[in-house]
Amino acid sequence: MLLYPKEVIKKTEAWFEDDAQAKKWLENNNYEELMELKDAIGRYPKAFEFLLVNKHLVLAAFVNAVWEDTKAFQLLMDKKEFNWAAMANLINGDEKAKIFLNKNNLSLYANLALKIQAKIRRDLDKGTGLFNSGPFKLEK
Repeated sequence: MLLYPKEVIKKTEAWFEDDAQAKKWLENNNYEELMELKDAIGRYPKAFEFLLVNKHLVLAAFVNAVWEDTKAFQLLMDKKEFNWAAMANLINGDEKAKIFLNKNNLSLYANLALKIQAKIRRDLDKGTGLFNSGPFKLEK
């Protein structure tokens, strides 16, 4: 099961809230995949490609599961990545997923999922223009 240390998850949470210092910390401590996770969730293709090319397949499957790809979700389940599967479900509104995470001492992951959900909602509230619609956005 892909688990990160508490400090790494906390920095990732902060990065999802646009904390530049958290991003720098992730970069300096070789957690580039978690830096890219934010943009991959935001549907930027180069970030998603980074996850695939660098064999962060659990994170890539998680990104797709967040966007309700049932095959990606099944891959997480088959690989016994229940924490990432539950996070995707929580982001998609399944409160039982939060109970599962908390019950299994994975409340840090529940909190991260809620930060990701909030980021997605903020991005959706901003709306997308004609050139940023569809499954992927233009590069930054």
